[in-house]
Amino acid sequence: MIGNFAEAGADLELVGISKRFPGFTAIQELDLLIPAGSFFALLGPSGCGKTTTLRLVAGLEEPTTGKILIGGKDITNIKSYRRPVNTVFQSYALFPHMTILENVAFGLRRRKIPNAIELATEVLKLVELEHAANRKPSQLSGGQQQRVALARAVVNRPALLLLDEPLGALDLKLRRQMQLELKSIQSEVGLTFVHVTHDQEEAMTMADTIAVMNKGRIEQMGSPSELYDLPQTVFVANFLGQSNLFSGKVIENNANSFTVDVSGKAVKVPTKRAQRHSGSVTVGVRPEKLDMHLNKPKDAANLNILGPGVISDVSYTGVSSTYFVDVPGIGNMTVFAQNLEESENFGAGQQVWLSWVVDHTFGLADMPEDEGKFVRDDDTTSLAALELADLIEEIEEEM
Repeated sequence: MIGNFAEAGADLELVGISKRFPGFTAIQELDLLIPAGSFFALLGPSGCGKTTTLRLVAGLEEPTTGKILIGGKDITNIKSYRRPVNTVFQSYALFPHMTILENVAFGLRRRKIPNAIELATEVLKLVELEHAANRKPSQLSGGQQQRVALARAVVNRPALLLLDEPLGALDLKLRRQMQLELKSIQSEVGLTFVHVTHDQEEAMTMADTIAVMNKGRIEQMGSPSELYDLPQTVFVANFLGQSNLFSGKVIENNANSFTVDVSGKAVKVPTKRAQRHSGSVTVGVRPEKLDMHLNKPKDAANLNILGPGVISDVSYTGVSSTYFVDVPGIGNMTVFAQNLEESENFGAGQQVWLSWVVDHTFGLADMPEDEGKFVRDDDTTSLAALELADLIEEIEEEM
């Protein structure tokens, strides 16, 4: 079925891309290769450069330096509407006076594809909206409208599909449902998806590979599990989930691990899980890896132990509870504990000890104070508006 309207995706390669605006640099010498058929996410906060990167690929901005290649072809100087790229926006941008079927077939008809209605009907089946073919966009829910926008993009057989914060306007429950649906559709059609988002959960749920951006550069890139389990910088450790971070000097090195003095407490770090192995280093552990104890655990070679500390606050979230433990000399540490029937009942004001398996410790490349401020990404014009302007320009040229 899919072969009738969807072609295989293509590689996207950015070579030495930079983008400078008056007064600031949005992208700094970016090199990136996204393999064909992958679901790739550019993840980062507002101002990190991810939207500017998407606009460069879409052809809505010109790079200051560098080249953009799709499927090995240099498209740097090709106008946006001539690029094998389609974009799905947060705003959907559907034509309100057209039916759903007409919306999906619009691009095909403009290109004078003979079986436009047939192809549009087929892709509506893919997004499970063939029953709504004759409805208007106003008669659909937000999630359904987003699926129509996706269908309209996919039916044009782009080599590359850009997703610009596509789920931002949906409520939490629907957003999570659409995350799974988008991933399923991408797997079925085999196109190359590049997803721009600031939502870490969204990126981790859908993407095969995530690039975490900060200040116009890629801070770290890898699979969701790699980035979460083994962050390399303070920025990644704090942006992708939560981390307990503390600094100290390396006081001992062994064959497979080293020990850090953290306010008089010895914290062991696996050598293979650290970016630096000498001098002053920053080490960390994720909150869900910590265990709390009313009494000090027995010392063991594979266990890090900190404490005693005092629980300063408890936050109940249903599936789990979040505990904030004030450890003298170290500060507040965060603990996630699943709410099991047999769990110990810890409360604010209690004295506790914390422990975790040594293999869950990671060592970062930088110190906490090295984390800089974000470079502002001055995207004052929406991507949807710019695409509409390009569409109008294209229609005028054809008239």
